[in-house]
Amino acid sequence: MNKFIEQAKLLKDDIVSYRRTIHSDPEVGAKLPKTKAFVIEQLRAMGYEPEEICESGIVATIKGNKPGKTFLLRADMDALPVTEETECDFKSTNGYMHACGHDMHTAMLLGAAKLLRENQEQIEGTVKLVFQPDEEGFTGAKKMIAAGVLENPKVDAAMAMHVHSGTPSNVILCGLGTSIAGCNRFRIVVKGAGCHGAMPELGVDPINIAAHIYLSLQEIIAREVSATQSAVVTIGKFVGGDAANIIPGQVIMEGTIRSLDKEIGEFIFNRMNEIVTSTAKMFRGEAELIELSSVPPLTNNNNLAHEITDYVKDLVGEKSVVLFESGGMGSEDFASYSYEVPSVYMMLGAGSKAENDLYGEPMHSAKVVFNEEILPTGAAIHAYSAIMWLKNNK
Repeated sequence: MNKFIEQAKLLKDDIVSYRRTIHSDPEVGAKLPKTKAFVIEQLRAMGYEPEEICESGIVATIKGNKPGKTFLLRADMDALPVTEETECDFKSTNGYMHACGHDMHTAMLLGAAKLLRENQEQIEGTVKLVFQPDEEGFTGAKKMIAAGVLENPKVDAAMAMHVHSGTPSNVILCGLGTSIAGCNRFRIVVKGAGCHGAMPELGVDPINIAAHIYLSLQEIIAREVSATQSAVVTIGKFVGGDAANIIPGQVIMEGTIRSLDKEIGEFIFNRMNEIVTSTAKMFRGEAELIELSSVPPLTNNNNLAHEITDYVKDLVGEKSVVLFESGGMGSEDFASYSYEVPSVYMMLGAGSKAENDLYGEPMHSAKVVFNEEILPTGAAIHAYSAIMWLKNNK
């Protein structure tokens, strides 16, 4: 058995404790006061000197005795506005939930921080540990990059890992090239003129305008984007009106655009803007398309992906590493790092229903449960990959 796996298994209780502490008290968005305080406390206890370079963005570095390059390891810390419905003893009760596994990611990177301390003499260069807020809102990575996370010392390569519900435990999935979609989160504000439902001619119905906009947006995908291009427009929020007999003055719609090609995503957004404004004008109202946040498609550096997964095979075995070229339509704000430095993003199987009926619920589900047995594996992958890359890329 690989030395790093053996060492990580000895740290299992600590890593599980980190995870459960974070899981039981989740925080959402860009401000994570309790989570960041916990992470800083643990890093300081290990001998690190963590720095908050932007709101809830934590960076700590560890150097070996030999000079070399800098390898970045990133974990996200934010949760989701989901009320947890699991039966675990450490479940959240505050209306938020780590339904995407970011508590697992933070715990694994804290475990890796310990492993790196135990193996510091093997580090030839610098490992930069990054704990990031607001991955779900797509602002965290951009804020940390703007705050200089890739400088002082300058980062030469970066890596992130995400747990994956439904995939067998400890199986590694790694995409080649562009494997994760870009995403634009948007809001459409439709303004009309409220009136009594019995006399619609006296007002301007924003629900009618919004309905026409909603239907027209799908025609972009159906008739203006090639069938060979992957793209999807989703409206997940449609709010207007308070009473059955009153036409309201305003409707709010919110949704996402996802695509595997950055230019296709930009084209869809621009066409949406034309449809939104012209449709509203046609029905005597006004409407505005507002971009809330965005993240580009995630592109793995293929050379780095092959190299890192070769190291991972030393830990989990060759048969447990799967490289693929097709892309999924989920999004991940680690993509912003991939446009700045060679990057690799992997997924770590967190349990299937074949293993346990509790596992395998979809990510973001209020009932999703992740297998904690994978936590040492994740910690070992982070630490071993960083040390081996630095050793072989002087």
